[in-house]
Amino acid sequence: MGKEPRIEDLERALALKRREIRLKRWIREGRLPVESSSPVPTSEAVKPQPLPPDLVYHPEVEWEERRPWIRIRFPRFAWSAWRDRLLLAVEIAAVVGAVVLLLLSWQTIRGLQPEAAAARATSTPTPLIQAVVLPGGHRPPTVPGGPAPNPDEIPEHLRALVAALPTPAPITPSPRSPTRIVIPAIGVDAPVVPGTDWEALKKGVGHHPGTANPGERGNMVLAAHNDIYGEIFRDLEKLRPGDEIWVYAGSRAYRYVVIQKQIVLPTQVEVMAPTRDPVVTLITCYPYLVNTHRLVVVGELR
Repeated sequence: MGKEPRIEDLERALALKRREIRLKRWIREGRLPVESSSPVPTSEAVKPQPLPPDLVYHPEVEWEERRPWIRIRFPRFAWSAWRDRLLLAVEIAAVVGAVVLLLLSWQTIRGLQPEAAAARATSTPTPLIQAVVLPGGHRPPTVPGGPAPNPDEIPEHLRALVAALPTPAPITPSPRSPTRIVIPAIGVDAPVVPGTDWEALKKGVGHHPGTANPGERGNMVLAAHNDIYGEIFRDLEKLRPGDEIWVYAGSRAYRYVVIQKQIVLPTQVEVMAPTRDPVVTLITCYPYLVNTHRLVVVGELR
């Protein structure tokens, strides 16, 4: 077996072959003169040789690439550029959509504000309370046996309204009505009776008609005297936030915790208005033996 050629020899032979091909091409294209043994006139030697019909294809070299007359270069499709443009378009559309949505929401809210105000005005629950003064007055009414508050405690502009109020129907306590109240912080343990008129408050703490029962959602209003008939709420002003108020309905006890205390005028009956949460409102006269105002303590069911 013969010796195998080395890579260097093959590369050298390939380079020589390429050089030979280039020289033949240049000669055929007229770039180089063709060497001849016979003398050629100078004028004819410099004349370019006529071009062959094919400028690039050489039968001597079979692997030479055939190049076209006209090269048409098509632009490369840049996927990354189109992707960036698409993402930019999506971001712009998202921003525009968000702005349009905010504008529509703002217009909708502005349009709903009058309707909401009207709905709140019409949906406010009407309390079953017809009192124009808070209960717990310390002087009896001038009319014997009458349930109306003492006229001396009613402002002049409200006296005609009080006189026009119908006589309330007798109160029939239900099984869920309050029957007892215990306030450990001030030593109160008293019965709860229906009604807050003068006769009812002689017997204990009065449960105002139309207000919630123990444990129910709403405002349970309880009133008592502070200087007569046992002075049940004598120390009501000493209560502090966090003190407990236990209200019983029969044998079942409900725990309320003091959250608020305030002094109001007798005509501020809004403290007896219904509430969304279950609360108890305790009312008595204030200050002691003067009784020109009312002390109101609010407890929340816990």
